[in-house]
Amino acid sequence: MDKNTDVVVIGGGYAGVTAANRLAQGDNVSVTLINPRPDFVERIRLHQLVGGTHDAVVDYGEVLAENIRLMVDSVATIDAAGRSVALTTGGTVGYDYLIYAVGSGSAEPDVPGAAEFAHPIATLEEARRLRPVVDAAPASAPVTVVGSGPTGIETAAELAEEGRAVTLVCGQVLGPYLHPRGRRSVARTLAELGVTVLQGPGARVAAVTRDAVRLDDGRELPSRVTVWATGFGVPDLAARSGLSTDAVGRLLTDETLTSVDDARIVAAGDAAAPADAPFRMSCQAAGQLGIRAARTVLSRIAGERPAPLNLRFAGQCISLGRRTGIFQFASLDDHANPFYLAGRPGAKLKEFVCKYTVKQLANEARKSAPRPERDKAPATVGRAA
Repeated sequence: MDKNTDVVVIGGGYAGVTAANRLAQGDNVSVTLINPRPDFVERIRLHQLVGGTHDAVVDYGEVLAENIRLMVDSVATIDAAGRSVALTTGGTVGYDYLIYAVGSGSAEPDVPGAAEFAHPIATLEEARRLRPVVDAAPASAPVTVVGSGPTGIETAAELAEEGRAVTLVCGQVLGPYLHPRGRRSVARTLAELGVTVLQGPGARVAAVTRDAVRLDDGRELPSRVTVWATGFGVPDLAARSGLSTDAVGRLLTDETLTSVDDARIVAAGDAAAPADAPFRMSCQAAGQLGIRAARTVLSRIAGERPAPLNLRFAGQCISLGRRTGIFQFASLDDHANPFYLAGRPGAKLKEFVCKYTVKQLANEARKSAPRPERDKAPATVGRAA
């Protein structure tokens, strides 16, 4: 019998689970997924967690193939020369190939007072900490959401639909990815929900205090709760392990997602910088990158030359509360076009995308042959590494 090839996947988000499930379908491939949480996080629903309409987690038993070994732990360092990873709880795990899918989280804000008084929302733990803060604030208390992208827009709309007095501070422009027609549609819906949108010159945050947000044009906004939904960063695991990264810290790879330093390390998801030109952070990109990362590893195992990336995009969907939303259509190379679907149909399409993404992972998981048990190490505290 041929010896099994051991593949370790670091990170159990959209990219990591997709890659692990695809790898688990290969012959004589043993897959270990290392993730600091015991559940899969539906990151595209974190704003719903804050609003109290969804818990944003799914049991790994639903989305991860049974023949994948799940270790609930974090990785402290990668020893590329020794082909092993050191766990934060102690011990090491060896590998023949490694998939680096550590994802992303909140970037450290550089605005005075933001780290002390604003509440980030990029991770499950951050969203869980924010929810009771929002619940404890009086319904009439002013809430400020900082961030012009989907996370900021969705959070502002979710809270406004509850009757909160929400101001969305965008900086330069609302929804920078959106086509101007789609942007106008989103602005109209936010206005109908009662959200005050601040954008353009002077609408950048200069400082955050316990009960206010100061803009760079001198305006001061009362704010009982300030939500920080701008700026994303990636874990420093690659850099800490001596691997080449871009300026943000994403692992530098070629167009097959293979590390420029080591042919046995392949990246996927938000923490990958293929040909130093990373894709827009999204579950849409993460799924495709996860598939390609798995194919690259399987090609190398088979002694074949991996194919380069060929991602295709459909657009961007944004929920605007529970009753409306927008799907911004785009070209295959991810440039927004004039077409969009708004209103109730937009909300239904957004919900379909959320549900279908999980269903797709579950369908992939069922394609693998089951094994008798799955190992779980004790959960650790801290962000994904």
